[in-house]
Amino acid sequence: MNEHVGNDRLGVVTAPRTIRIERILPGPVERVWTYLTESDKRKKWLAEGPIANYVGGDVELTFYHSQLSDEPTPADYQKYEGHTNKGKVTRYEPPSFLSFTWPESTGEPSEVTFELTASGSDTLLRVTHTRLGSNDSMVSVASGWHTHLGVLIDHLSGEQTSGFWDKFTRLEKEYKQIIAG
Repeated sequence: MNEHVGNDRLGVVTAPRTIRIERILPGPVERVWTYLTESDKRKKWLAEGPIANYVGGDVELTFYHSQLSDEPTPADYQKYEGHTNKGKVTRYEPPSFLSFTWPESTGEPSEVTFELTASGSDTLLRVTHTRLGSNDSMVSVASGWHTHLGVLIDHLSGEQTSGFWDKFTRLEKEYKQIIAG
């Protein structure tokens, strides 16, 4: 039996090197859009830094996972504390679409797209990450988005996030089984 239901459903592989995760977020699309595009709000669930509001503009995301949960960062992941991802905006259509490149260890950048659609008084968020470099990258990215989106839901719902790394580690094992077979 799948223990992942509702806003904890596992992401799905929709094409080679592509993972998609969907979540229903509390509040209107315009509110959720600010949590994607404004650094002071985005740092509460993902990473801080500027995202240009035009295609071709710079994206700079600096990650401070230790600030997202009540749990210390495991030794294996401490090297990512303060790590910065740099990319370029590839689509910017407020408040519905945001896409930007994401660095990959293979050289060719991947791309992440956020699509927001009204769902009653809430927002359907679809995160699609394409051109991932390997199965290992797909596992890491799927686990990361799944965990970070949980933090976003907690924050938008006014709840405290706990167990970020415990959840991430558990999800890595589950996504590895799905993606690597």
